[in-house]
Amino acid sequence: MAEQRKIRVLVAKPGLDGHDRGAKVLARALRDAGMEVIYTGIRQTPQMIVEAAIQEDVDAILMSILSGAHMAIFPKVMDLLKSNGVDDVLVMAGGILPDEDLPTIEKLGIKGNFGPGTPLRIIIEFVRANVNADRLSHELAPLEPAAEEAAEGTAQ
Repeated sequence: MAEQRKIRVLVAKPGLDGHDRGAKVLARALRDAGMEVIYTGIRQTPQMIVEAAIQEDVDAILMSILSGAHMAIFPKVMDLLKSNGVDDVLVMAGGILPDEDLPTIEKLGIKGNFGPGTPLRIIIEFVRANVNADRLSHELAPLEPAAEEAAEGTAQ
């Protein structure tokens, strides 16, 4: 059996929401739990999130939203993932998600909808339990030679 690689998680702040403390705390907790974390920063469009997820070959996407625009943004993210053939990535949400919206969010395929105050341990365990295990048994594509040199700090 092949050794599993680290879980790669994209943490994104979609929409015009500028409050990112929770997303940064979560990104740090996921990293401290042994995952590779890509944090996109604030004010991400659905296109930016999906492009980053594809480019970074992530196993999971966690969108944190407080602005109330989730019902406009989440369907766009899921449509873009589908139209790009991305169907094996765990998509999660956190932030202010009204209870009445949760069934619709879950029907979109977004799982593990975490509200404020959710213990970080619960989110970490959810990621570990729900990420597609088949993705973890495959190595990531090797870096291009120029990218490898840059990653090692030897590029001029």
